[in-house]
Amino acid sequence: PGDQEAGELGLAAVPGRQAAFRQGLEAAVHYARAVGCPRIHVMAGRVPLGTDRAAAAAEMETTFIENLRYAADLLSQEDMIGLLEPINNRITDPRYYLNTPHQAAAILEKVGRPNLKLQLDLFHCQIMDGNLSRNLQTYFPLIGHIQIAQVPGRHEPDSPGELNFPYIFELLESLGYTGYVGCEYAPKGDTLEGLGWLRSYWESRGLQHGGTSKADK
Repeated sequence: PGDQEAGELGLAAVPGRQAAFRQGLEAAVHYARAVGCPRIHVMAGRVPLGTDRAAAAAEMETTFIENLRYAADLLSQEDMIGLLEPINNRITDPRYYLNTPHQAAAILEKVGRPNLKLQLDLFHCQIMDGNLSRNLQTYFPLIGHIQIAQVPGRHEPDSPGELNFPYIFELLESLGYTGYVGCEYAPKGDTLEGLGWLRSYWESRGLQHGGTSKADK
């Protein structure tokens, strides 16, 4: 994430911070290797304060592509995947550089490395674009990780909001998604209470606690 006390949120697209980006990436790889995590979120970073987004766009994209190619080479030596996550700039972070899956897909195409993927957080995607079914279908070949939270409160999937998660989960299954779904939300209560939605979802699908089939039992 860079120097968060200085207002940074990633460095990969920030001009002039390439050396710090490489140091941070090497530290992330060290930690990921230690805990056996095969995926690292390569954070783009924020448009520098006092800089117009449109004016900075070209230089930031050039920096991003350069750093992503470096990251892809390093991660390939570890058999790891680098992930790009668009973060909405309407609610969460007005200055974050990478905002939409369309922007991320275009950058991934320019970088052209198979071990870089899209981290699609449906909370951010809904806020920026909606059209989740088509976006999931369109960008599915690029997706390396999925994250979820209800919109607009960013709470549990069964909390009041815009998204129909049982439908989304079935869509992901129909598309053949076999990866993890990250619960990137703020529980209304404590963590265990906040996971009650998952037990209810399993039961609605005829599954026992833990996702095993009653028929298998």
